Amino acid sequence: MTQASPSFEQMPRYVRVRSAPDAAFVEFDFAIGYPDLFVELVLPHTAFASFCASNRVQHMDAAMAAAVDADLQKWRYGESRDADE
Repeated sequence: MTQASPSFEQMPRYVRVRSAPDAAFVEFDFAIGYPDLFVELVLPHTAFASFCASNRVQHMDAAMAAAVDADLQKWRYGESRDADE
């Protein structure tokens, strides 16, 4: 049996906030379906809250953010790099 792919509307949406909590605007990464394929966006705080609610986003936890960062390092340098190098 083949498993049906979720429709676009059913795909999970991910947010990773990059700005400081007291910043005038919220700088964040937004991904649909794949947390490592994202766009960088900037919104005022109230618009960000509305954006998150209307997209039913999942905020990335530390483990997911670390996995995305590791994947970016791999693509940038061609291999995984340790933080202490």
